[in-house]
Amino acid sequence: MAGCRGSLCCCCRWCCCCGERESRTPEELVSCGKHREDYYLDYDRCINEPYLEVLETMDNKKGRRYEAVKWMVVFAIGVCTGLVGLFVDFFVRLFTQLKFGVVQTSVEECSQKGCLALSLLELLGFNLTFVFLASLLVLIEPVAAGSGIPEIKCYLNGVKVPGIVRLRTLLCKVFGVLFSVAGGLFVGKEGPMIHSGAVVGAGLPQFQSISLRKIQFNFPYFRSDRDKRDFVSAGAAAGVAAAFGAPIGGTLFSLEEGSSFWNQGLTWKVLFCSMSATFTLNFFRSGIQFGSWGSFQLPGLLNFGEFKCSDSDKKCHLWTAMDLGFFIVMGVIGGLLGATFNCLNKRLAKYRLRNVHPKPKLVRVLESLLVSLVTTVVVFVASMVLGECRPMSSASQISNDSFQLQVTSEDVNSSIKLFFCPNDTYNDMATLFFNPQESAILQLFHQDGTFSPITLALFFILYFLLACWTYGISVPSGLFVPSLLCGAAFGRLVANVLKSYIGLSHIYSGTFALIGAAAFLGGIVRMTISLTVILIESTNEITYGLPIMITLMVAKWTGDFFNKGIYDIHVGLRGVPLLEWETEVEMDKLRASDIMEPNLTYVYPHTRIQSLVSILRTTVHHAFPVVTENRGNEKEFMKGNQLISNNIKFKKSSILTRAGEQRRRSQSMKSYPSSELRNMCDEHVASEEPAEKEDLLQQMLERRYTPYPNLYPDQSPSEDWTMEERFRPLTFHGLILRSQLVTLLVRGVCYSESQSSASQPRLSYAEMAEDYPRYPDIHDLDLTLLNPRMIVDVTPYMNPSPFTVSPNTHVSQVFNLFRTMGLRHLPVVNAVGEIVGIITRHNLTYEFLQARLRQHYQTL
Repeated sequence: MAGCRGSLCCCCRWCCCCGERESRTPEELVSCGKHREDYYLDYDRCINEPYLEVLETMDNKKGRRYEAVKWMVVFAIGVCTGLVGLFVDFFVRLFTQLKFGVVQTSVEECSQKGCLALSLLELLGFNLTFVFLASLLVLIEPVAAGSGIPEIKCYLNGVKVPGIVRLRTLLCKVFGVLFSVAGGLFVGKEGPMIHSGAVVGAGLPQFQSISLRKIQFNFPYFRSDRDKRDFVSAGAAAGVAAAFGAPIGGTLFSLEEGSSFWNQGLTWKVLFCSMSATFTLNFFRSGIQFGSWGSFQLPGLLNFGEFKCSDSDKKCHLWTAMDLGFFIVMGVIGGLLGATFNCLNKRLAKYRLRNVHPKPKLVRVLESLLVSLVTTVVVFVASMVLGECRPMSSASQISNDSFQLQVTSEDVNSSIKLFFCPNDTYNDMATLFFNPQESAILQLFHQDGTFSPITLALFFILYFLLACWTYGISVPSGLFVPSLLCGAAFGRLVANVLKSYIGLSHIYSGTFALIGAAAFLGGIVRMTISLTVILIESTNEITYGLPIMITLMVAKWTGDFFNKGIYDIHVGLRGVPLLEWETEVEMDKLRASDIMEPNLTYVYPHTRIQSLVSILRTTVHHAFPVVTENRGNEKEFMKGNQLISNNIKFKKSSILTRAGEQRRRSQSMKSYPSSELRNMCDEHVASEEPAEKEDLLQQMLERRYTPYPNLYPDQSPSEDWTMEERFRPLTFHGLILRSQLVTLLVRGVCYSESQSSASQPRLSYAEMAEDYPRYPDIHDLDLTLLNPRMIVDVTPYMNPSPFTVSPNTHVSQVFNLFRTMGLRHLPVVNAVGEIVGIITRHNLTYEFLQARLRQHYQTL
């Protein structure tokens, strides 16, 4: 790490990179990221012989059955995600009612006896206990910390974070988030719902778990990264739908925030999964809270209620065209506030990486307890000291139907807090702080009673700072609800100022609170399409579509001028090679040859076991090109060596020319009954060149390249090779994955030199995928029973037709192909079929491309 001195170096069990990577060379970037290649996902299918055998047995009936199974699994993912949300919501309400019930009773008694310190200690006891339990769960599974959205965004983008979709992670996430929310931290349970849904989507179709090894079912479907990513997309969308009651918004979230491959069929499945989650949660919540089974009154964990003016106020409108100007200004301010929030949180995250994470894990627990302690004291003191007694208006009896529904529910003991205030008045600060966050949001959206501008300003500042400090500590935590609450206070403050000081009495305060919430949340997360739809679905008011969209766009543009969104910032701090939607225009000055890795580690079609084991144990690459060498003295070279002879014969048999293809088609046409076709074929065959004459392509290859040193295919790559030996011409035949090579070795798929390669055992597709997704590690295998001189024929198991690009392909074309097809490796093959390099995800990251572009300018 000497090369990272003076910059942020963050190492964890799945990545190791430096924060200030812009000043590093491409070679340093490769050494920093290349060794984690085994955590990339591959969306491309491996069309090898075992897979073709499966295709041969497929028919329309089996295809429809496979599709029906996929729809049933998608439905099960949605139902299970909804049940997870129901579980979290039920126990959060239970613990919150218990805590606020005890503390509020104590405050009412102690306000007369003067023992408020005892009430504070009781509140501290509850909060510290809950937060301590949440921190302990994160110690069990560290990836359960935070919202999980950055990690799921990485997964959908093609990067697999270790442990992110395990059953143990789900359990720690679910129990941890209910403890952290009940513990009074400024966090939400909606963000972790997205992570929880993704874990359900990843694990349920597998019908097995590493945490429950004894529970396994013989379920042969969906044994690939391609299928798993589709289900994770559906699960993440179901999490959004369950959190906000927004199935369409969940579908768009999954599309906007990561999935690099998308099609119409996947859209329908993801939407169906989101609908299943929404209505499962709605059905059970409505039945449990209101005893009205089948009424579907509570669509999500967070409900914004119904926005409507009072029937008595004829001048009131939800919003007017003149208000759009204020909304744009609020969008600008929200973008600035969001950029400030992200900047402060990034500095805190860097500090934690340097000073907290390297220390014993107990330090992280202590940090969480410190944040809980400070938050509790601030909430208690602000509610008791800084609050003002505001008069209740006639509407404070809550004439709004939706708000009455919230009050009459058993969510909290009371929505309006009267701490130290006489009759017909309420404590505005305590009403915001001493309620669950969802209830406080509804107060700001629908409470017609006045909130003091000073109270709103103080609440916004305190909440802003504490929420920024809290996001990133070692507890499961979401950012959506704290951002909405903080932004709603900002919007309500703007409405109060416009009403009281400018005299715009026609404005509807709830609309400004909603726009403020959208502006602040949009300034932090920088989501546009999906967040617009989520907020529209949450409000159930389509007329808010235009102002919400305009506000989010302005907030995003303003924030992007200063920094990235909060999730992208945390992804960057983890060093994950995330691919954006497209490259910058100036990157087209580069070609594939400028960014590829020319120093290849490859295997031959027929390779000895000792060579394969050496390659697998001395490298960390996930895939290896299958190649043969171009030589001018092949006939002499292949004499007396069966292994080399097999490789050269395979190369000759795989060379396709136009003449050879026409001869094959002409031979096939002899079976036609037409005499004219037969005569034409006979004439063509009679005019063929002698069979012993070598192919034109082969002559070209032999004329172009002089013989190279006689390097045997059973030799491993050596550091002592000369430049000519290391970069000699290699004909490309396909790609073989590390997992496939390890599977072949474990199952003893090989043949002796005295035998034909046809005697090698054959594996089926099910046997090749049996160990998915956790294939054995080559370092953990005992291969002493295998004869190292035995030969492995890898040609039946390689992918003979992967996506390839020419060395002259522009970077934008390479990037679009790589991202849209969800690739993991992209070989660079020249005009005569020789592999000259390979491109991986790391070669397409923004930092790497910038470094290569600087080198390009220096060479001009």
